[in-house]
Amino acid sequence: MGKVVLVTGAARQLSGRFVRRVQREPDVERVIAVDAVDPGHELGDAVFVRADIRQPAIARVLAEHAVDTVVHLDVSGTALGTQGRTAVKETNVIGTMQLLGACQKAPAVQRLVVKSSTNVYGSAPRDPAVFHETTPPKSLPAGGFAKDAAEVEGYVRGFARRRPDVAVCVLRFANILGPDADSPLADYLSLPVLPTVFGYDPRLQFVHEDDVIDVLGIAASEPRRGTLNSGTFNIAGDGVLLLSQCSRRLGRPTVPLLLPAVTWVGQALRAVGMTDFSPEQIRLLTHGRVVSTVQMRETLGFSPRYSTAEAFADFARSRAPGLLPPEAVGRAVDRVAAAVPRIAGADGDTHPTPSAR
Repeated sequence: MGKVVLVTGAARQLSGRFVRRVQREPDVERVIAVDAVDPGHELGDAVFVRADIRQPAIARVLAEHAVDTVVHLDVSGTALGTQGRTAVKETNVIGTMQLLGACQKAPAVQRLVVKSSTNVYGSAPRDPAVFHETTPPKSLPAGGFAKDAAEVEGYVRGFARRRPDVAVCVLRFANILGPDADSPLADYLSLPVLPTVFGYDPRLQFVHEDDVIDVLGIAASEPRRGTLNSGTFNIAGDGVLLLSQCSRRLGRPTVPLLLPAVTWVGQALRAVGMTDFSPEQIRLLTHGRVVSTVQMRETLGFSPRYSTAEAFADFARSRAPGLLPPEAVGRAVDRVAAAVPRIAGADGDTHPTPSAR
């Protein structure tokens, strides 16, 4: 771990947790927490600097504190406080440009960690079954957070070419869940009734908040023997869940709608501020997305403590009970499954005629 670590986006819960965690590393002398707004949580002994990474002043912060490790977590799909989508996009894209420009001119910087997302792969009907880090998307993201993440990664690749002496690590996180999850998908899964796309049951992957903090610590440290923490890595828990499984485990009924109707519902939910039901999220809930984590395990040397199902279960326990208790739904499904063979064989004819079939 570097001696002086700078963490962006300190006002967000996840960044605040990492700030508190990284202070416990024995080799870290000082942690600089940066954000444009005051955090509503404790940052321990970290030095909080109120600075907007969209402004050139961030270069002075790096130089003044002789920062050698930068952990850029201020790349998000959700607004903070009264921010709007425009401010979020500017922070994601312009803020990253300014930060990378400052890092390029700071000779003390030796390591850069950037939080990205598997959203860069998009969601399309002809996607591969599993995305690898080198798999190009079928179509580039047209807007929203997915486009922001793709642009951020492009700027990071340019920085890596200009500063080959800096170890650069990009972490593409699957949907982050946990008790304190703050994301459009977490808001969607918290709705009393889940609108879904008729005829589709997408595969989803999740990563637990605790695993996010752990892997950030690995990425920001010197690599352990036999591992390499420079490059781009998919980060997700083992296994997948279908959206229908998620709804049953939450006890929340689904309302299958034709795709145009889902778009209208999404616009209505955004208008009332219930959730950011963006077009990219609708595509995810239509086609799903699964990524390979082989490089995460074999190269980065990280094994998540939570599987996709376990991360989702921890998230579900933190939410209010749904309209349909999961235990009752499970018993009802079991009864229907047991009744089907009896109904099929009620006439004693186990080999029906072609006309009967």
